[in-house]
Amino acid sequence: MIYNKDKREIILDRKLSNLDELVIEFIKILERYADYVVISGYISILLGRTRITEDIDVYIKEISFERFSKLYRELEERGFWCINAEKPESVYDYLKNSKAVRFARKNTSIPNFEVGFPKRDIDLETFSDFIIVILNNVKLKISSLERHIAFKRYYLETDKDIEDALHIEELFKEKIDYEKINKLKKIIERIKKEEENGERGRN
Repeated sequence: MIYNKDKREIILDRKLSNLDELVIEFIKILERYADYVVISGYISILLGRTRITEDIDVYIKEISFERFSKLYRELEERGFWCINAEKPESVYDYLKNSKAVRFARKNTSIPNFEVGFPKRDIDLETFSDFIIVILNNVKLKISSLERHIAFKRYYLETDKDIEDALHIEELFKEKIDYEKINKLKKIIERIKKEEENGERGRN
């Protein structure tokens, strides 16, 4: 594994897993229609952590319904289905209402791709704060290591997520920008307080 921090690029040279092959197939379709960034658990798996996952989380920049319907049709033609709804109009409504939608291989539900439009400024910033992973000459765009660690540690906070963050920290050690993580931590803490206050307000 080679990480060039200045070029924001990680080069991997290993055998593709079945999950890698599925992700690559899905992303090759997706990127024809929308800008994307892979986030959350699959990043740690891609970068060597041994664990299973039920979903691969992906942000896509908001696109028109016309463009989304083309994406939807190609996914169907290539053997994927949407778990949430059957019609592209309904699926697009989910996305426009800040709800993620899930796609999987037909006749299966796991693993699936959880796809959503970014909801907050911090989510949208992921599109300018990313790394390109080159895996056997295929390029995948993932969120930055610092952003991955910050969200795992301070937003999600489950044991599994903490272990994901620790894996990345151990793997890249001196190359992690902890000042950046601390800045993200403060933003995340504010978001969590706002979310908690919103929940109380609805009760």
